[in-house]
Amino acid sequence: MTTTLDRTAPRDLAAELPARLSLTPKTTLAGRLDGAWWPHSRDLEAELPPLAAALEEPWGRVTRVSVNPTRWPVVPHTVPMAGRLLHVGWFTEQDPDKLILLSYTVGRWDLLVIPPETEPAAAARLMYAAAIPGSVLTAGVLMANEAAIGRGIRDTQRQESGWESEGGACMSPFGSPMDRSTLSLPGNGWR
Repeated sequence: MTTTLDRTAPRDLAAELPARLSLTPKTTLAGRLDGAWWPHSRDLEAELPPLAAALEEPWGRVTRVSVNPTRWPVVPHTVPMAGRLLHVGWFTEQDPDKLILLSYTVGRWDLLVIPPETEPAAAARLMYAAAIPGSVLTAGVLMANEAAIGRGIRDTQRQESGWESEGGACMSPFGSPMDRSTLSLPGNGWR
């Protein structure tokens, strides 16, 4: 028996998939972030070309990118992109959840970077929050808020699961389960 393994590298998949972006609409309200980016992997060499290509029309040509290396296993110095090189720098002082994009002609943009393994519902909340015009929330604060929301959702699901596994029974004031026969009936006696 022979087994065929799919050896498609994340780099190949990232090139085929569109960049997942949420950008702040053009407005006079300046915020801390210009939107959010949800990469498909942690491979900067694969992820940056689709991102820069997607931003070229609305923002202009991206020439440099800055990241914090704590979220990226490999930070290349340059990334080849459509016949040119995109220069990549890293700074440990930079917020680990933020990507800075630079252009010689247009300026600077700061994007929240949503981890690739993030659940779609959480990513949608983060993409929406990062694109609110005039927001003063930083990338780190948005990620911390989402972590708290995620904990709250998991706690609620755990409580509901516990309720269901216990049969969802009403408890008497004395701590024992009550059945329908012990519940008071309405005045007309219908059940």
